[in-house]
Amino acid sequence: MPVAVPPLPFPDETLAIVPLADPAADESGFDPRSAYVEQFWLGILGPSTTWLVRRMASGLDAEPEGFLLDLAETSRALGLGERQSRHSPFARALVRCVHFDLAQPRGLGVLAVRRKVPALNGRQVQRLPNSLQGRHATWQHGQAGPATDEARRRACQLALSLLELGEPVDAAERQLGIWRYPAPVVRQAVTWAVDHHRAAMVAAGQPHPDGGPAA
Repeated sequence: MPVAVPPLPFPDETLAIVPLADPAADESGFDPRSAYVEQFWLGILGPSTTWLVRRMASGLDAEPEGFLLDLAETSRALGLGERQSRHSPFARALVRCVHFDLAQPRGLGVLAVRRKVPALNGRQVQRLPNSLQGRHATWQHGQAGPATDEARRRACQLALSLLELGEPVDAAERQLGIWRYPAPVVRQAVTWAVDHHRAAMVAAGQPHPDGGPAA
């Protein structure tokens, strides 16, 4: 399905860049200028979008509350030319940021941008060359060591937060996996969160999350 072009103020204007609040992703993700992004995300995003994400991250480092991005100047700085049409290379780089959920439009002329980039999901890894798929598997294996009590506690709280936001159990499991928690920790955390969430709803006299009546 085609990605809709966000409502950006072309041509020759500025775009307000603000931080996209996501505490869990901010804690577990990668800096856009990190080796992980350069090694694995580059082939997914393409060089123009990768450099744009890095440029916006640097801007948010300097001005954490947000800043104005000069579109024409930034396009030239990234080697994408001066034309600011809705179908220019620079506009397509902005759209790819939205397509890969690294940014979200916030009305005309405002773009909320993630400070951290998540780990690739399984489908994205499959798009990498075989050599990089192997490197990513090696990286994942290194992340799957014994979990600390603090990591388990954090996974439980994240799983509970997802369920309280209305996410189904399988979606909560997938999200914890994206946040690089090992499979055994994911299973334990989601099981705990389901029980805790159900008990809280029963205590509040609300229907069970699975649709059953409250006790």
